[in-house]
Amino acid sequence: MTRKTVRIAMNGVTGRMGYRQHLVRSILALREQGGLDLGDGTVLWPEPILLGRREHALREIAERHGLDQVSTDVDAVLADPTVDIYFDSQVTSAREEALKKAIAAGKHIYTEKPTATGLDGALALARLARDKGVRHGVVQDKIFLPGLLKLKRLVDGGFFGRILSVRGEFGYWVFEGDWQPAQRPSWNYRAEDGGGIVVDMFPHWEYVLHELFGRVKSVQALATTHIPQRWDENGKPYDATADDAAYGIFELEGGAVAQINSSWAVRVHRDELVEFQVDGTEGSAVAGLRTCRAQHRSATPKPVWNPDIPATEVFRDQWQEVPDNAEFDNGFKAQWELFLRHVYADAPYHWDLLAGARGVQLAELGLRSSAEGRRIDVPEISL
Repeated sequence: MTRKTVRIAMNGVTGRMGYRQHLVRSILALREQGGLDLGDGTVLWPEPILLGRREHALREIAERHGLDQVSTDVDAVLADPTVDIYFDSQVTSAREEALKKAIAAGKHIYTEKPTATGLDGALALARLARDKGVRHGVVQDKIFLPGLLKLKRLVDGGFFGRILSVRGEFGYWVFEGDWQPAQRPSWNYRAEDGGGIVVDMFPHWEYVLHELFGRVKSVQALATTHIPQRWDENGKPYDATADDAAYGIFELEGGAVAQINSSWAVRVHRDELVEFQVDGTEGSAVAGLRTCRAQHRSATPKPVWNPDIPATEVFRDQWQEVPDNAEFDNGFKAQWELFLRHVYADAPYHWDLLAGARGVQLAELGLRSSAEGRRIDVPEISL
C-alpha cells in the first residue's frame, strides 16, 4: 500500500462551518480512519494547511488537533508547488478573488457556496478553472444527508408516481444578540458583507431541487428583513441590511411546483430544522436531515373536514418510517471523499463550479423577483 500525501490549503477554518464540518468532521476524520483508500493500492493522506487572518486563532486550532502548518499569507501558500488543493469557506464577499488566485496558481478548487456574489463572477470562475485545467468542486452537502438520501431512494424507485409538489420549511430563531448571543455571525445580516438568507439558502435549494426533482424553470420570491436591528459579537447594535427571511415558489421542469420558506426569525415546531414534504400521485414523504417518513396511496386515510369536533386521528402516526438500509457517513465528509477521488482517481463528479453558478443564479434572480414583485424565468446556463 502506497501512501500519497495531499496538502490542502484550508482558508476559513476559524469559522463555524469551516472548522466543525470541513476540518474536524471531514479532513481530520479521514486521517483518523487511516486516509482515503483509492482501491488501487494508494491511500490518500490529507495534510491540512490552516489559512486565515487571525494567526492566534489558527495556532490554537492547530495545537488542539496536533497540526503544525498555519499561515496568514495566502499568496505564499498558493505559490508553494507542494500544495495540491485550495479550499475556501471564508465570508462570501472574500471568496471570489481568493478562488481566482488559487485557479491562477494551478490549484484544484473545492469551495463552499455561494461561489461568488453574482452570476457573472460565478461563471467567470467556472471558465477560468476549465481553461486552466484544474479540477473543481462546490459543497452541496444537503443531498448527502441521510434524510435526503432516503428521499432520493424513493424518487429513484418510482414511489411517488408523478410528483406534484414539494414543500420545504427551513429555519430557526437566531437571537438578536442583545440579551442572548446570536448563534450566527453578524456579517450574515449585512448585505454589504455578502449576507442575507437568499444568498445563503437559495443555492442550497437549487441543487436539492435540481438533483431530486428537476431543474428550476422559474422563481417567485419575497425576501424581507423581519428583525431590523441586531447586536454584533462585541455587543454593539447595528442595522440589519440583509434579508433574514424569504418565501419562494419554484416551478420545476416536469411540472412540479416547490414552495420553500427560509427564515432566521421563526421558532421551530418541526421534527428537524429543515423538512421537505413531497406529494405525488402514488405517495407522499416527509424528509428532514436524518429521517424520512412515507405514506403510500394504498395506505392513505380519508380525512373529513369537520371544524365542529376535535381531530380524531393522529396524523403523524399514519406515516411509515423509511429504513436506513445503509450506513450513512457525515455528508460533508462523503462529498470530500468523492472530490478527492475525482482529483486523484479520475472518478466522475458533477458538483462543480458550473453547478455552483446555478445556485448563485437562483439567488440573484430570487432577489430580483422580490424587488420587482414578479415571477422570473430561470434560463439554463452553460460555459
